[in-house]
Amino acid sequence: MSEAGLNAARQKMIDAGVAAPAIEVFSRFYELLESGATGVIREDTIEPLLDPPMLADVDITEAEAREAIGKTVIIKLNGGLGTSMGLDQAKTLLEVRDGLNFLDLITQQVLAARERYHARLPLLLMNSFRTESDTLAHLARYPELPVTGLPLSFMQNQEPKLRADDLTPVEWPDDPSMEWCPPDHGDLYPALEGSGVLDKLLAQ
Repeated sequence: MSEAGLNAARQKMIDAGVAAPAIEVFSRFYELLESGATGVIREDTIEPLLDPPMLADVDITEAEAREAIGKTVIIKLNGGLGTSMGLDQAKTLLEVRDGLNFLDLITQQVLAARERYHARLPLLLMNSFRTESDTLAHLARYPELPVTGLPLSFMQNQEPKLRADDLTPVEWPDDPSMEWCPPDHGDLYPALEGSGVLDKLLAQ
């Protein structure tokens, strides 16, 4: 294993203030990459699930639904820019219907569910360093959305981009932000833990 490459990447993350859980996950995947693991699961090694449980077969009372939703938090992954669609901001800010964007529709759904079930039902967005400010600026038009004691968002972590030849962190002095990439959806649990948001959710 390239100890120098891994140590350099870990130190870069520490210096940038990346949370410890995310650094440990990165280190584990770095080791897998070095070992030649691809993450590919061969189709001939899996079996289809032919009889999954169906939502139509679930039978619960209104009281049970209220109790369950009273312990529920909605988490939306919101770290991606809509660059492939010509955008330079969070893709959830793309207008989709009657002057409303995805964030508007998500917010209205959450507020409607709160009213129906008389529940707090927090909404949490996992943003990236590229989507945080635009997203929170837009949500400011919904002052009723935040839940006391909880943030509206927590930040996705970032990982250093690596050189393909020696797996050391890349350097881009003209634009240091280009030296980083998001860990994507797999970062959900490390980000929840490292940000302290998980402890807040469990406490409430």
